[in-house]
Amino acid sequence: MNSPATPRFLALWFPHLPAERHRRQARDWPADAPGALVARVGNRQQLAAVDAAAAAQGLAAGLPLADARARVPELRVADADPAADAALLARLARRAQRLTPTVVADPPDGLLLEVGGSAHLFGGEAALAARLRTRLTARGLTVRSACAGNPAAARALARFGGTGAGIGALPVEALGLAPEASRALRRLGLGRIDSLARLPRASLAARFGPEAVRALARLLGEAPVPLAPEPPPAPLAWTKRLAEPVLHGDQALRLLEALLETACRALEQRHLGGCRFEARFERSDGAVFALAIGCSRPQRMPQRLMQLFRERLDRLRDPLDPGFGFEAIGLSVPHTAPLPPRDVSLGAVSLGAVPADTPAEEEMGELVDELSARLGREAVRCFLPVDSHVPERAARSVPAQEAWGHRPAGGAPAPGWPTPPAGEPPRRPVLLFDPPQRIEVLAEVPDGPPHRFRWRRRLHQVRLAEGPERIAGEWWRHAPGRRALTRDYYRVEDGEGRRFWLFRHGLYDETAAPAWYLHGLFA
Repeated sequence: MNSPATPRFLALWFPHLPAERHRRQARDWPADAPGALVARVGNRQQLAAVDAAAAAQGLAAGLPLADARARVPELRVADADPAADAALLARLARRAQRLTPTVVADPPDGLLLEVGGSAHLFGGEAALAARLRTRLTARGLTVRSACAGNPAAARALARFGGTGAGIGALPVEALGLAPEASRALRRLGLGRIDSLARLPRASLAARFGPEAVRALARLLGEAPVPLAPEPPPAPLAWTKRLAEPVLHGDQALRLLEALLETACRALEQRHLGGCRFEARFERSDGAVFALAIGCSRPQRMPQRLMQLFRERLDRLRDPLDPGFGFEAIGLSVPHTAPLPPRDVSLGAVSLGAVPADTPAEEEMGELVDELSARLGREAVRCFLPVDSHVPERAARSVPAQEAWGHRPAGGAPAPGWPTPPAGEPPRRPVLLFDPPQRIEVLAEVPDGPPHRFRWRRRLHQVRLAEGPERIAGEWWRHAPGRRALTRDYYRVEDGEGRRFWLFRHGLYDETAAPAWYLHGLFA
C-alpha cells in the first residue's frame, strides 16, 4: 500500500465525451441509435466524434459523413461544439476537486488527478476510481481510468491499456507522437513500448527526433511531467459582521440587500449568474436563521433577488426574529451558471450577440420564481419530455424552476414535445388517467375500433373513431418468459361530442381475451 505522501496519479478518459454531451443536452437521439457529431473540414463534412453505438459499427472520427451514412444509414448527426465540450470538461474538473485539490484537464477528453494524498480517505486507489466511474456512468458518460506513479503513464494506461496491462505492453501510439512517426516505428517492428525502451536513446533521437526520446522518458517516469492545475474558484460568500447588534428585521434586510448588490457585481465580473442564494442571520445568542431562494434562470439583479427573499420571508411560519440582535449577516451563492452580458442594440448596431429572453418569457420566469419562493420549490411543478414511446412514461414531473431552467435563452420551452400539424387536433390528450381505467367495449370486428363502451356505469355510443395507433410493449421491463402486450389506441367521439382515448391491451394472437382501457380525455 502506498503511503499518503507518495505521488500517485489517476487518469480519467472519456472516449465519447462530445457525443454523450450532446445526447444529454439535446434529448433528440434515441438511447440505442448510433450518433455522431460532424464538422466541416475544407469543402466536406466529416465525423468529429462518435458515440459507443457508432464506434461499435466501425465509425470513427475523421471519416467523411457521406461514407458514414453509407455504412450506417440510421446514423443520427449533429454539429460539433468544441466550446461546449471544453466547458463540460472544465465542470468535471471542478467537481473532481472535491476529492483532491490537484486536478488537471487533459483536453479534449481527459482528466488527471493527483491522488497520493487523498486516495486513502476513500478506501484506496481502486475504491476511489470505482466511485468516480459509478458517478460518471450515472451521468451518461463512458469513462476509463488507470493509476500510475507519473501522469504520462496513467494517461497512457487509461487510453491504451487493457486489464492488468503494464507500461511495456502498451502500443507505441501511447507516446503521443505524430501518426507518421508511430507508423514508421511499427514498420521497423517497434510496435510496443518495451521493444522501444531497449534501444539506445541516441539512435532513437537520431532517427525519430528528440521528442520521441522525451515522450519515452516521461512515460517511463525518467523525466518529470509538468502539471499546471487550475486553482479552485474562490467561494462566492460574503459576511457582514456588525459592531453593534441589529435589533430590527428591516435593518437586517437592508444589510442583506447591500450584500446582494456586492454579490451581483462579483457575478457580473465573472459573467455568471446565481441559481441559488443562501442568507444567514447570526444572532448574538448563538442562534442562526437560514433562508434560501432559487432561480429558474441565472440571475444577478439585486432588486429582483431581494423581492424573492421577501416573498420567502412572508410565507414562513416563524418570522425573522432578531431576539437580542443580529451580530452577523452572511450571503453565499453555492450554485452558479454562465450568464453573458445582455445584447444591447443601438439602432442598427448590436453590441454583443447573446440572445435575451423576450418580455413574455421574462415575466413567466419571474412568475415561476415568485410562486416557488412563496409556496416552496417542490410545490410548483412542470413536466419535461422523456424519450419513451409509452404514453405514461413520456413525461416526468420536476420542479418548475428546473423545467424552466432547461429552456435555451430566447427559445421555446424544453424541446421534445410532439406538436400536431397546423389545423389538426392533437393526437394525444393532455389529461391521462393513472392508471388507465378498465372499460367494457363492444367492437364490430375483433381487431376493429370500438362500437360502444361502458365507463363508470354509463354507456357511450361511438359516432367517430380514428386509429389504431399501435404501441409495442416494453419487453425489456418484463421477466423472462412473460410477454409484453401490444396496445392499439383509438381516438373516439361519442354521440354527445365528447372525445376519448381508448386502447385495446393485447392483440388476439398475443392473448385470448384482450382488455380495453380508457387512458385519457381530450379537452
